[in-house]
Amino acid sequence: MQEHEYALLGGVNRAEVGRYLGAIAAGVSAVIVFVLLTVVDLAQQFGIPTNLPPAVLSLVGAGAVFGALYWIFDRHAWRWPYIGQLLKVPDLAGDWQCDGQTLKPDGSDSYGWEGKVTIIQSWDKLRVRLKTSQSGSNSITAALIHDEADGYRLLYNYRNDPRIGEAELKSHLGFAQLVFSKDLRSAEGEYFNGHGRFTFGTMRLARI
Repeated sequence: MQEHEYALLGGVNRAEVGRYLGAIAAGVSAVIVFVLLTVVDLAQQFGIPTNLPPAVLSLVGAGAVFGALYWIFDRHAWRWPYIGQLLKVPDLAGDWQCDGQTLKPDGSDSYGWEGKVTIIQSWDKLRVRLKTSQSGSNSITAALIHDEADGYRLLYNYRNDPRIGEAELKSHLGFAQLVFSKDLRSAEGEYFNGHGRFTFGTMRLARI
């Protein structure tokens, strides 16, 4: 499974971030070109033979600079504390210990289970991977919500596939909702399954 795009609700719009990066890229490109041309001009004044191929200028054009800036932003810069707070996007990437509780239709406990959740996240893509002793699941779509009252809320639906030999389990689709603490060290939520396995319950996550 590959990472997929995810929606951002309550944070800074991605299109707005792209406009800011575009403006910065244009400015940076202009400065670099100006410096290169100035160096060439000074070299010629001192009689130093110089040749600045057009290909060099194209490498520092606004488009190329934007691509480099976006890669840095997508992989690293959005995680920096002050930038992350400004964008209202939490860094959830990493491994989490998951303690789940499946419930009966009347809401009473049925049975407990344990697993490990791995969240892979960049600025524009996300993947939630849950592994247990019996099965594994991967997120298909997701949305991340900035909730000023409760913290950050992650909504995602997933596909679960049982391990070989688990005859009683069937592949199924499900939905989960997790609310993360403000320090991003724990989360609580709930899930429900359908299209192959009709169960529901609660989940508690603790960052490993």
